Amino acid sequence: MRIRMLSVAIATGLTFASFGAMAQSGSGDAQQLADLKAQLTALQAKVTALQERTDAQSSINVSTQQNIEALQQSPAKTAASWADNTKVGGTMFADFTNLDQTSNGKKTDASGTGIDVKRFYLTLDHKFNDIWSANLTTDFNYVGNDGQTQLFVKKAYVQGKFSPLATLRVGAASTPWIPFVEDWYGYRYVENTLIDRMKYGNSADWGVHLLGDNGKFNYQVSAINGGGYKHPSRSDHVDFEGRVGLQPIKGLVFAVGAYDGDLGKDTATSPTLHSARRYDAMAAWNRDGLRLGAEWFKADNWKNITTPATDTASGYSLWGSYDFTRASVFARYDQVKPSKDLDPSLKNTYWNAGVAFPITKGIKVAVAYKDEKLRNNTTVDVHSREIGAWTEVKF
Repeated sequence: MRIRMLSVAIATGLTFASFGAMAQSGSGDAQQLADLKAQLTALQAKVTALQERTDAQSSINVSTQQNIEALQQSPAKTAASWADNTKVGGTMFADFTNLDQTSNGKKTDASGTGIDVKRFYLTLDHKFNDIWSANLTTDFNYVGNDGQTQLFVKKAYVQGKFSPLATLRVGAASTPWIPFVEDWYGYRYVENTLIDRMKYGNSADWGVHLLGDNGKFNYQVSAINGGGYKHPSRSDHVDFEGRVGLQPIKGLVFAVGAYDGDLGKDTATSPTLHSARRYDAMAAWNRDGLRLGAEWFKADNWKNITTPATDTASGYSLWGSYDFTRASVFARYDQVKPSKDLDPSLKNTYWNAGVAFPITKGIKVAVAYKDEKLRNNTTVDVHSREIGAWTEVKF
């Protein structure tokens, strides 16, 4: 703008000067007038060129300022985008109970009153896009009767969800059977499900997992290490576990599953002598506050794949619960024959019953009684009685 005003002033001055000269000379000299016009034209061209350079520099300045502002805003946008696509959560199972345990009539050191943090899962889920995501879940627990804390990585996988019936997970992830039954049982914080309680399987393991669920049909197949998420060891062969389920109507499910492998114990220096196999079945109902379920399993050589002798185990679990407005009642009964070939009289029986209360969103407490017996006809007689409060905290 200042350049434009300067050019106008100069042009005006030259014009007045030329008119002044013409007035002094009368008609003036034609050649002198032509020279003045040429000088004025040249000056105007220089002023115009200078103005164009000034305008161009102004445009550059504006563009530079916009780029600076965009760069200043970019970190904030990136941070917001990461936070929007990342979820942090946690689940804690804890209890305050009194345990009375006897072995062949004598009280054991496990007896007493105390607090146990059975599990504390801290979960980080990040979504890269509509298909790819990742999960990290840590597993912490403190058990009062041994006074030790432990920390594990329970899940660590990358997931690709290509359709409702095609989800791929690579890494440590949930196995096909135990977590599936837990969802239908509903009281994992009070007690593990049958397979988990009797140690005939793991709830998570390292490997490759393919799964899907469209509301009517569900499945999962996994090729895994076999040692569980606490023991990511290598062996000569991978293990395989699978499950298929059918939901003919809402709230009702039928499922069967199978496992085959060496449980991560087949190594070059300590080869296994048998394969561990397990067969599973479940029927369950969960609708309108009513839960009912039955689980059955049969396991071959699960506890003795490195010994010459063979053995078989089998068992079942029955459960039920009903939700009222401010509380729910629940009960469960398990019976297992852990050694049908080597110790046919050995039997494990377990039952619990209690009342659960929702304290607030994400927190519930159950007051319950548990009774478990492991006995045979000769030397084994272990009886555990436990009463207290169990809680689940989710966020």
